[in-house]
Amino acid sequence: MNNYKKLKGLIAATFTPVDTNSDINYSVIRKYAQHIKDSGISGVFVCGTTGEFTSLTTVERKLILEEWIKRGEGDFQIIAHVGSNNQREAMELARHAAVKGADGIGCIAPSFFKPEKVKDLIDFFTPIASSAPQLPFYYYNMPSMTGVNLSVAQFLHEGRKTIPNLAGVKFTHNNLMEMGDCIQLDNGAFEVLHGFDETLICGLALGAVAGVGSTYNYIPHVYLNILKSMESNDVETARAFQMQSVEMVKIIIQYGGGVRGGKAIMNLIGIECGPCRPPFATFEREEYDALKENLQGIGLLVK
Repeated sequence: MNNYKKLKGLIAATFTPVDTNSDINYSVIRKYAQHIKDSGISGVFVCGTTGEFTSLTTVERKLILEEWIKRGEGDFQIIAHVGSNNQREAMELARHAAVKGADGIGCIAPSFFKPEKVKDLIDFFTPIASSAPQLPFYYYNMPSMTGVNLSVAQFLHEGRKTIPNLAGVKFTHNNLMEMGDCIQLDNGAFEVLHGFDETLICGLALGAVAGVGSTYNYIPHVYLNILKSMESNDVETARAFQMQSVEMVKIIIQYGGGVRGGKAIMNLIGIECGPCRPPFATFEREEYDALKENLQGIGLLVK
């Protein structure tokens, strides 16, 4: 696909703010968007895994995206995740994203009834991508969550035949050899967005120029320093900052992972994202106290 602004730098996978009744707290997005702008983040990936998309209604996903576009348009790029096990729902969300002014769409593989072959995945995505033909389409590859572990390079190579707006892949997998194949494919024809925060340095070394991550929301300076250091070939400094990222990821794993633990950190830094929706357990006060102590221990509690 040509004639569109390619992604570069850090793309924050956004959390979905909810109140104590588990209703969407749309008003927080204004403050959240300003936080993203002030942080030097290049874009946002809305209603993805971090945004708990499987726990949202179609209407909620539309309204969340609209609020992000309203608050962030012109300041950073906005990628709407439209993925669903229901192809028709994904098509509806793609059309909505195009009409409302998103900069691109991403789509995860269906994870209940799964595609068995690359062709099956292409056939599933083609009508979704064609529902927003003017927007770049990114395949959100995350085998650890979907159970779909098909060749991404083959998907990109074959997929462009029926998906003319296929721009690239959000590569959330630890198979760096395959990631390198995707970066080199067809003379670098596709954008490959690194999807694991704790190994960003690896993706950059292979040639990726952008990453999508949840911890970018609350320690953006760590990743901006990794980018800056790698651009100046200062691998030693980049490695030191990457290890800070690793320590952060170790902590959030203790608290249920990037969604539950990360959302708690957003609350600690003053972006009131609230609790996660079920089936995530409520974050208790004792956990907040322990989390704060853990973050202070590694020197990464921002506020």
